[in-house]
Amino acid sequence: MDFARLWLGLLLPLVAALDFNYHHQEAMEAFLKNVAQNYTSITHLHSIGKSVKGRNLWVLVVGRFPKQHRIGIPEFKYVANMHGDETVGRELLLHLIEHLVTNDGKDTEITHLINSTRIHIMPSMNPDGFEAVKKPDCYYTKGRENYNEYDLNRNFPDAFEFNNVSRQPETEAIMKWLKTETFVLSANLHGGALVASYPFDNGVPATGTLHSRSLTPDDDVFQYLAHTYASRNPNMKKGDQCKNNMKFPNGVTNGYSWYPLLGGMQDYNYIWAQCFEITLELSCCKYPREEKLPFFWNDNKASLIEYIKQVHLDKMKDKAFMKPLRIKSLPDAWVTVPGHEPYLTKVIIEKKSQNFSALKKDILLPFQGQLDSIPVSNPSCPVVPLYRNLPSYSAATKPGLFLLSVTVLHIFFK
Repeated sequence: MDFARLWLGLLLPLVAALDFNYHHQEAMEAFLKNVAQNYTSITHLHSIGKSVKGRNLWVLVVGRFPKQHRIGIPEFKYVANMHGDETVGRELLLHLIEHLVTNDGKDTEITHLINSTRIHIMPSMNPDGFEAVKKPDCYYTKGRENYNEYDLNRNFPDAFEFNNVSRQPETEAIMKWLKTETFVLSANLHGGALVASYPFDNGVPATGTLHSRSLTPDDDVFQYLAHTYASRNPNMKKGDQCKNNMKFPNGVTNGYSWYPLLGGMQDYNYIWAQCFEITLELSCCKYPREEKLPFFWNDNKASLIEYIKQVHLDKMKDKAFMKPLRIKSLPDAWVTVPGHEPYLTKVIIEKKSQNFSALKKDILLPFQGQLDSIPVSNPSCPVVPLYRNLPSYSAATKPGLFLLSVTVLHIFFK
């Protein structure tokens, strides 16, 4: 054995450094498969569905237990390239993957993050649209939509208006995905502006539309999350870097205040899956030239990592219905289950709790007779959106049956 060659092999990285070029489907797949093969203990590569043209919608999971959910380890996701011609996010997520896997065991912050979080990364939700774009262009191109010419960020059910569009396979794949994972925090990456936008994108007077905004009950959390990302991006936080675009104080905006949007993905995440999602507009130019990509990585690297860490904010989450609850330094916590009166319990958060940690509290709720006869199929996700009782909610949000299989709710909090 040539020991010099052996030592050289040990010193070389498992995956060749990712270049700052645009990676089309074949190159992207090769990179993702290479990562999955070389970092088997912390990654899991799978497809959540296929595009209209049959391209896989790849998701790479990074975490100490990448193939399954573990109690106390929250689920986080990034989704990019929803609009095929908005390309910066696609490449940033590939570089984020490389940064995470190559720094495990070397960088304390990244190692803690991988130990304590299950991170799902989808570099391209609209691979057909990306492949349809012939060359970089800062403005609208045909590749924005999927192959059937549907805007995927107008294709989800909407809580405030009936969204009478043909549901696309890419959209259906996301909806199914949300039912199989208990996501807590998310961001979807876009381009064409430079701002962190938070829900709601649509709304009714009850959410504040008469005041040119539409706010969730968790508006303080969403504003904090958006500021967390924008404040670490040196250009986004300036709020006025894109020509011919409105100014965004501190690089943050409420989605509806910017412009109303029917059938958007971030509203769907919050209302149907109780997952906190914001929209990140990362570049004034939708599809900038490749030589600009290193600058975008430098501007967004710290924000991308810091935002993932926010999944460990003080919160509670019930396992049966996935509804996040807030804890604001109070000794009491309200637990709510549809069809029952709220339940008040004391929660003790020990001072010795560390960052990136979770405590577990089991609460036994006395389920009543009206739920006993409901058949059980898939209890992984609620089927009733949070805003079903608003006067103007659409037929698309009418409640169905609640599906229960357990009487113990697992409550997580930091």
